[in-house]
Amino acid sequence: MTTDTTTAKSGVKSVPGAPLLELDNVKMHFKTKGDGMLSRGTKWVQAVDGVNLTLKPGETLGLVGESGCGKSTTARLITRLLEPTAGEIRYQGVDIAHMKERKLRPYRREIQLIFQDPYSSLNPRHTVGTIVGTALRTHDMVDKKGELARVQELLELVGLNPEHYNRYPHEFSGGQRQRIGIARALAARPKIIVADEPVSALDVSIQAQVMNLLENLRKELGIAFVFIAHDLGVVRHFCDRVAVMYLGRVVEEAPRNELYEAPQHPYTQALLSAVPDIAVVRGVPPKNRIRLVGDVPSPVDPPSGCRFRTRCWKAQDICATNDPALEEKAPSQRVACHFAEPPAESIIAEAV
Repeated sequence: MTTDTTTAKSGVKSVPGAPLLELDNVKMHFKTKGDGMLSRGTKWVQAVDGVNLTLKPGETLGLVGESGCGKSTTARLITRLLEPTAGEIRYQGVDIAHMKERKLRPYRREIQLIFQDPYSSLNPRHTVGTIVGTALRTHDMVDKKGELARVQELLELVGLNPEHYNRYPHEFSGGQRQRIGIARALAARPKIIVADEPVSALDVSIQAQVMNLLENLRKELGIAFVFIAHDLGVVRHFCDRVAVMYLGRVVEEAPRNELYEAPQHPYTQALLSAVPDIAVVRGVPPKNRIRLVGDVPSPVDPPSGCRFRTRCWKAQDICATNDPALEEKAPSQRVACHFAEPPAESIIAEAV
């Protein structure tokens, strides 16, 4: 990698022409002790095991998959709340994966996180003004005299009354609290926001309002998003590209239309077939569901070869011995499967 870097006013170094964000074979293994009194030695939970992703300026990348597949751990790796076991996390061409805290500080300003739970992510002892203003003070964004005006501007930007800066989190509803969390993330003027299931803890009636807010902010401010969600309909509405994770790895990644209309990995096809179909209510015969057998294997001892083979109806002997690489099977569509192919018929429900 070239060492010719430029430094912005924020102190962030960058390599000209490099993507905004790159994850190269990133791994995060957590140490754990064996279960039971007779167990000996240390075991490792392979929460994230060789993830490769790229994010361009202003783009939105969706991460989907079952609970426990490594989505939230990936989010914390991107924001460097966790230091990876191995691999590179390159921001504008500069590897920040193992960067020390003092050097990492300018990069934290440009990569912010929106948490899933708006109830536990806000300090109940601090006012909204203090919560949102902390980022301004930490990164020296404004002087002390201008802090209040900037906080009120951010509150208004996310649809809250700017005069409520002196209220406490318990005085707001769940949707309003998430807007406070969004204002806090915007305070540092980031180039990337990692949204870890930002609407899953909200009422359905409020989810659309928050998603519309994020969409408007994305268009107005040009912020790139890494968007983590279980709701495949929300992901298709909001994201430019989608990466599907299973047991710590990306098994398929493609532009949203290609992935939703012609998914090639069996696991992706199973996920999409599980989406509720509203057309059934109107009398349309339901589409055939792909029902996976068995449980998700333990990340402590994942299967050899392809990690999905123990639940895959296409699995053959090669799947147990050869780990499929994430390769381009169609234009802009990468799949990690020896037998990748689009489904014979549409499996997309109208609700998506």
